[in-house]
Amino acid sequence: MIRLIAGLGNPGPEYEQTRHNAGFWWVDEAARQLGVSLQMERGHFGLLGRTNVRGQNLWLLEPQTYMNRSGQAVASVARFFKIAPEEILVVHDELDLPPGEAKLKKGGGHAGHNGLRDIHAQLGSPDYWRLRIGIGHPGNRNEVANWVLRKPSPDDRIAITQAMDRCLKALPDLIAGEMNKATALIHTSKPPRPKPPKKPATPAVDAPQVPDTGA
Repeated sequence: MIRLIAGLGNPGPEYEQTRHNAGFWWVDEAARQLGVSLQMERGHFGLLGRTNVRGQNLWLLEPQTYMNRSGQAVASVARFFKIAPEEILVVHDELDLPPGEAKLKKGGGHAGHNGLRDIHAQLGSPDYWRLRIGIGHPGNRNEVANWVLRKPSPDDRIAITQAMDRCLKALPDLIAGEMNKATALIHTSKPPRPKPPKKPATPAVDAPQVPDTGA
């Protein structure tokens, strides 16, 4: 089972609606559905709440250390409650997925995500689960920092919300560790590329009629 769900983001009202806070958005809704109240726990560097699922404690966490120190809170909770990396689910924004898509994976690299980078370092392991919420890419790597710290467009926010809603339907399976079932609910396939329209057939041109001269 998953025993710790950590959503990543930046604290403070100025960041609340920015793309980088997609992990916070998801955990906020998960906490609402589970009836969990998140309270500031300074000893664990974040907002933390607990519930009981199938006789097992489940912790919800939102680090309040800013994104690049996310691992401080995740590792603190994991160490104190003896939670193994494979029992942790980290929910975060993902540049490499378009708005409307989400993916579940275990392990792997941090792909330059500063929150994951610090969690790797603090846990000493990459072997935790990640729920990647697509926010799209600006198309220019030099614009990434500004992109993640800006609000998504209304259309993108709708698509992100739809993806998060789909992921929330998988919450019971995620908690239970039924990752194959969760994946089937979460993952989306890219729509087929539309075929180019067929060119209209060129109408046949009748050969000009040559008048009969009687010759």
